This record gives sequence, structure tokens and C-alpha cells, in this order.
Amino acid sequence: MAAVPHDTAAVRAVLDAASLDGRSALTAPEAKLIADAYGIPVPAEALAETADDAVAFAARMGFPVVLKIVSPEIVHKTDAGGVRTGLKTPGEVRAAYTEIVANARAYDPRARIQGVQVQQMVPAGQEVIVGAVTDPTFGKIVAFGLGGVLVEVLKDITFRLAPASEADALSMLDSIRAAEILRGVRGGAAVDRTALAGLIVRVSELAADFPEIAEVDLNPVFATAGGVMAADVRILLGGPSPAPRRKYSRDEILASMRRLMQPRSVAVVGASNEQGKIGNSVMRNLIDGGFPGEIHPVNPRADDILGRKAYKSVTDVPGEVDVAVFAIPAKFVAAALEEVGRKGIPNAVLIPSGFAETGEHALQDEIVAIAERYGVRLLGPNIYGYYSTWQDLCATFCTPYDVKGGVALTSQSGGIGMAILGFARTTKTGVSAIVGLGNKSDLDEDDLLTWFGEDSNTTCIAMHLEDLKDGRAFVDAARATVTKKPIVVLKAGRTSAGAKAAGSHTGALAGDDAVYEDILRQAGVIRAPGLNEMLEYARALPVLPTPQGDNVVIITGAGGSGVLLSDAIVDNGMSLMEIPDDLDAAFKAFIPPFGAAGNPIDITGGEPPSTYEATIRLGMEDPRIHALVLGYWHTIVTPPMVFAELTARVVEEFRARGIEKPVVASLAGDVEVEEACAYLYERGVVAYPYTTEKPVEVLGAKYQWARAAGLLGGGR
Repeated sequence: MAAVPHDTAAVRAVLDAASLDGRSALTAPEAKLIADAYGIPVPAEALAETADDAVAFAARMGFPVVLKIVSPEIVHKTDAGGVRTGLKTPGEVRAAYTEIVANARAYDPRARIQGVQVQQMVPAGQEVIVGAVTDPTFGKIVAFGLGGVLVEVLKDITFRLAPASEADALSMLDSIRAAEILRGVRGGAAVDRTALAGLIVRVSELAADFPEIAEVDLNPVFATAGGVMAADVRILLGGPSPAPRRKYSRDEILASMRRLMQPRSVAVVGASNEQGKIGNSVMRNLIDGGFPGEIHPVNPRADDILGRKAYKSVTDVPGEVDVAVFAIPAKFVAAALEEVGRKGIPNAVLIPSGFAETGEHALQDEIVAIAERYGVRLLGPNIYGYYSTWQDLCATFCTPYDVKGGVALTSQSGGIGMAILGFARTTKTGVSAIVGLGNKSDLDEDDLLTWFGEDSNTTCIAMHLEDLKDGRAFVDAARATVTKKPIVVLKAGRTSAGAKAAGSHTGALAGDDAVYEDILRQAGVIRAPGLNEMLEYARALPVLPTPQGDNVVIITGAGGSGVLLSDAIVDNGMSLMEIPDDLDAAFKAFIPPFGAAGNPIDITGGEPPSTYEATIRLGMEDPRIHALVLGYWHTIVTPPMVFAELTARVVEEFRARGIEKPVVASLAGDVEVEEACAYLYERGVVAYPYTTEKPVEVLGAKYQWARAAGLLGGGR
């Protein structure tokens, strides 16, 4: 796609003039000037100040034409009765001009009528919408979907960060539900994908180049085999500016996070000897958890806490301190944080509540200002603390957890944090860290991603979040991390509140969740639909090997399970392998005549262990098969633990030979299948009882990450 030079000076002149006039919307002629400056194809047009002018312009352009009212005060022209289409004669143009002006004056008597836009009718084509909007989380984003009336009815639209690349734009064409329409259906011609993607790119660049442009709305755009044409261009100005946020370099983030997650010395501000106090619980967890570094209790009214010398202030603590954990009421935090700053402690973990979450925004702003003045990074406030298991660090008032592993888990909510803890304990999931984020006054997900991306003890990151303070920073951190290890996100709050005050089709469709869905996918993040899925993905992804291709094969002892497993594979973005004749014959050699080869491969329920073993072995051995989904049905002929032991043995045998494939299993049967699943999971086969959906969902998550990381075709 050839780059189109942009006349930014022409756009600047139009925007400056509108700003001097105090307007929040551009007129149609102004929008035409900007479209021309950015190579956005629009029909020929002219501004008529009289009916005679309108007739003359129409005759010059050629009939049929469209007439639209031009007024700085009338943004929604159709609502004002200010649009007439398909005008084929001079008489129709003259009558339409008079009617449009009269309608506009009746709609808003104070509106300035600059004239009527006479516009060439656009040849028919597939109607789509291309637009850009300013999102409070991600900034400028570009949108694409079906246009015209369909955009309001179907809401079939997708989003990307602006400016968008050509690859981003082309992916948008395939991301809407009606993508097949663009490729041509029922004998219709396919649209010019290059021209349409180029239009998306130019609109995204326009929005990104000029921060004062709040929204761009091209609807409808007529797309044909011969190109694209925007029939209507609406541009809105202004909108709220994002609050300034202090930026830290990657090296600064890693330096402070290293001292937070791998501290040598911790001070507990508000340490206590009294059981039931948060300061007592934090101290006991640090001591009982075996933290090998220095632990310094700080309490002005105590000399000794749990056998350790107590200090009146952190400024009295000898030597360097890496982290100060706060366990004091909110009203005392600011004064103590001043002392932390003077001591040169780089991190403050703020457990107390009573800040912005209770309406005390000024108090939270105060501690943020203090921290910035001294260069202290804040975790919290309003959190349960954090665990760094490889350091034997449990800086929390909640139950301890010491099972070391590769999963890093974060949450904004304390309740969700404890659900994470309980799940980890029940499933014996080893974790590298569990971190509470709370109000995110400073440290947030992009800081943690930057650290966990480099942390050698972390192999998978799972995050519960309710919002993002800086969506762009999160995307940058995610993109840098996802090539090395998967990121799973549970985004709470799926309802859309962002459309309430939207001034365009694009803005109205840019609901919070719709934007998060597409931008997180663009960043390569795996989005979990619920808490259990987030935790299961985080548990399973490090266990499963990375698939080397897209061919998935189902081997099942129950035909019904095979159907459900097949549905789940399609639902989760994977494809069943088309079994070639030679492989089909090889499978048939192991199964009874009344079984079924093909895919799923149904070995039937009454088969002995040898049939399961032979077919699984063949699936592991054939290099054309890239992943196996096993469906087991409990029988006395092949009991659950027999199935589990033979499956684990075969998989381990091939692993020892350097052949690794993701293998997941669904076990149906009596309660013995639970023990069999646990046995398999511990040996690298992700297995679940009583469900066909869950094993396939985690396999789909592994495939999604492999594509995002560039390890398979079809990445982000």
C-alpha cells in the first residue's frame, strides 16, 4: 500500500479557525477540506448559498445529487430534516433547497445557516463505517464495521489503536461477523480490500496526528471492487484531556520492582504485638513464612515486637530498606510516607483502605504527590498486600502461601485475591507471586507486566482488572511480554457506559467492553470470560507444550463426547484435522469395525486399554498431528486410573524422545475420574472430569497465545 502524503498544514488551518470560532464540530465543507488533505475519497461537492446556485452546481456535477444543510450548530443534519437524496432534476433541487433551509430554521432558529451542500451521488456499493474516537483508556482508536442503518442495528464493529498499520487494518476487515460479505457473496463482487484498508489507516493517522479531533465518522462509506468513497464525513472536536501521569522508563520500573519483589530488608509501619491487628498479621506472616531478609517493625509505642527491636520511625531503621509495608489507618499514612521518602525507601505497600474507594480522593492525591516528590513507588492503597514466593515473602494480613511455581497472579480486589489463593492451594498451582493492586494510585498492571516479563521465575501471568489507568502503557508492556510468556486477563465490568454522550455512530458503538475486547486481543492478551477460566488458563498454559501447527485430532471412547468436543474446538478458534487416507487406515487398524475413524476417532466405549494406548501412540507419533484431545468414558474394561497411567506413560515416552504435543483430556464417569484427572495433570496432560468444554478452552488459549507470540501463523 503506497504511503499517501498528508497536508497537515491545511488541516491545522481548518482546526484553528474552528477553535477561534468556539465550535465543537466542523461543517461539511470543512470536513471535505480535511478529507482531501488526508487522501480520504469523498464525492464532488459545492456550497450553495441560493437555490439558483444549487441548481447550477447540480447541473455541473451531473444528476442525481444530494443536498445537505450546512450550519455550525446543526451536527445531526438528518434529525433537522436537512438532507435530501436522489435529486434528479433542477426542479427537485430547487424545491429541496427551499425545504431544507426551512426545516433547519424551524429545528434551531438560532442556528447560522451558511448554505446547502450540493454533493454528487455516490455509486452504490457495500455500506461500511470507518471512524475514530478518543477512548478514555486507550486514547485514539479507529473503528470499522458495517455501515448505514446496519451499524445501528447489528453493531458489527471492531476497534484498533490509532494510528493503525496496514496489517491492523486488514485484520479489521476479517474481524467483523459479516466479513464474508466483503469477500463477495451470492455472485457479488468482493470489495477492494487494499483501498478499504488504506482508508482505515488514513483515518487513524488523522485522529492520531491531531489530539483535538475527538471523533471522526465516515458513514456510510461505499466500498466496491473499484475502490471506496465516503458519502458523509463528520468530525467533532474537543473532549476531555487525559489527566497527566508521571512516566517511568523501563529501567526505572525494573529497578524499583526488583527491590519490591526481591527485597533484602522490609519495614512494617504499624507493626503490632496485638493479635487481630493487621500489623501483627503482617509481621507473623513475614517471620513464619521464612523471609530471609531483615524485618524491621515500626511502632512509636513499642520497643519490641515479636522478638524484634521496634523503631519509633522508619528514619531510625539502620541501613537501607527496600520496602515499607503500611498497616496504619489512612489518616496517618501521609505523615509516615514523608518519613519513608526522607529515608530513601523506594517502595511503599499501602494496605490501608479509606482513600479514593471511599470518596477520599484528596487524601489519595496527597499521598501520590508525596510519593512523587521523593521518588517512592506506591502499591495500593486498599490492598491485601503481596506474596513473592521465591523470596519466601508473605507481606499480607491474609493466609500464607508458599507453593513455588511459575504463575504470577494479580488482582484489584482483595476478595478476588483470596479466591486466587484458595484455587492455587486446592489445585496445587505453584505461583511466583500474588499481588494486590487495589486503587492503583501508582503501580499498576503495566509495571507488573514489565517486571514479570523479565522475571525468570514467572512463566505465565494472570491479571484480574476492573480498569486500566493507561491503556497504551499496558498494551506496550503486553506486546513486549507476550512474545516470551502468555498473559491472561479477566476484565471485570462488561456493560457499556461509554456511549452515553457520544456524538457520532462511531462514538456510540465504542462501548468500554467492545474496545477492551479488541485492543486486548490486538496486544496478544488472552481474555478469560470468568474468574475460574482465568485461573484454569493460568494453571494449564505452562503445563501444555506449544503446538507446532493447527491440526487437532480427537480420540474418544464415546461418540457423544466426540460431538461436544468437536463443537468446542470450533468455538475456541481451532480446526479439526482432515485425516488423510493413510492415517485414516492406520487408525482403523486399531479400532473395531463398528467404531469410526475420521475425526473424531471413535474407538467405542468397550475397548481395552490397548486400544486407547495404540491410538494415542499413533496420534503422538504422526508429525502431521499437532494436538490431541482425548475423550474418556469410564468402564470396568478400562478403569479411570488405568487410562490415566497409560496416557501419561505414552506422553512421557514421546517427551523423552523430543516429541512434545499439547494433550488435553475430558473424563466422564464416576468419582474415580477425579483422581485420574489429578494424576494426568501432574504429568503434563491437562485433564478435567465431567466437562468437554474446559479442556478444549485451555487448549484454545494455548493456541491463541502461540499465534500472538508469532509461533504459529495468523498472529496479531
